[in-house]
Amino acid sequence: MRALRSGVIYPPMAHWTLDDIDWSAFRPDLVDPELVRVAKAAALVEHNGADYAVYLNNVFAGDGTFGPAIDIWAKEEVQHGAALARWATLADPSWDFAAASKRFSEGYRIPLDVAASVRGSRTAELIARCIVETGTSSYYAALADAADEPVFRAVCRRIAADELRHYKLFYDHMRRYQAAENLGRWGRLRTGLGRIAESEDDELSYAYYAANLWPAPYDRRTAARAYARRAYSVYRPVHIERGIGMALKAVGLKPQGRLHRALAAIASRLMAARARSLAAADA
Repeated sequence: MRALRSGVIYPPMAHWTLDDIDWSAFRPDLVDPELVRVAKAAALVEHNGADYAVYLNNVFAGDGTFGPAIDIWAKEEVQHGAALARWATLADPSWDFAAASKRFSEGYRIPLDVAASVRGSRTAELIARCIVETGTSSYYAALADAADEPVFRAVCRRIAADELRHYKLFYDHMRRYQAAENLGRWGRLRTGLGRIAESEDDELSYAYYAANLWPAPYDRRTAARAYARRAYSVYRPVHIERGIGMALKAVGLKPQGRLHRALAAIASRLMAARARSLAAADA
């Protein structure tokens, strides 16, 4: 294995706080109840960033270059959760974020007591993180474009920009590790596809349940379908095209060209069909 390059210094990430949001501009008459539900679920997932920091610090123990960046990343993720929770509480004053967050953390936990990546290598772990950031950046951009309420748009746009920077952070470090570990193209592609397949895993469905469906008994299929019906409906081809390009780049393929256009077209049709199917089933 080739030696790992070191000495890469990354500047501090652009920072914003909840005080930078003009909460006084909130328009209750423009709130979409469907977006309130997905915002509540997203708040719980984002607020869980501290657990992911523990996991990543274990996986990348000894990496003095990446370690500090993990902690900054996690603080930004937690702030995303706080911003979404504050907006959701404005939209629905009866919602108890603290109680919902407690339910979520008690019902869903990622493995923290690990010494190595569950993906098999540090390169693969960073590819998986790139795929996650691809999805979140595209998702929040889609939510911002779908919303009429101005404060929610502002929050989602800030989060989408953060997630794009997070993608670059993980991508740059992935390239550093790839130079040392030399993970083959198939291994990179398999990691990317595997993480995409997890997009409807228990984390999102349980977050939706903890935020919106409790105290009914948890049924994964019911919660997953309820979340997906609302989440898929906000995507437009431009969001999908951008996400496909980022995902291809993460796994070492050309982010633009025939493959990108073909995959984006297929994904757009499949997502639109899925959204229509879920909406019809709930009608």
